[in-house]
Amino acid sequence: MTPATRQKVLGLYRKIFQIAKKWQSASGQTEETVKEKEYIKNEARTLFRKNKHVTDPKLIEQCIEECEARIEIGLHYNIPYPRPIHLPPMGLAHKQGRTLRHQEKLRKISKPIYLKSHDEVS
Repeated sequence: MTPATRQKVLGLYRKIFQIAKKWQSASGQTEETVKEKEYIKNEARTLFRKNKHVTDPKLIEQCIEECEARIEIGLHYNIPYPRPIHLPPMGLAHKQGRTLRHQEKLRKISKPIYLKSHDEVS
């Protein structure tokens, strides 16, 4: 990892914790705010630790893009949780075979960048 990339990653990590420190839930309830703050901190710790040993520059850049997208979406909608996506149902594919693999590949490709790591951690 280059020093510039390292600084960018550490800056994002600090930014997330600053956001968590100032976070207010949309409902305004204290319990909800505390719960959402903890979620933000735990999610950041989990994902950053999971990706700590990534060395591929392209994969690092994807992780940075996902992080930035999740920050922007969270701040815009005032929701710390990943926004749900609406993918088409699997259709009438058989339990195995080429059609099923093709549909799974299309679903994976169509997943937004801000949800790439969500299923892996959850």
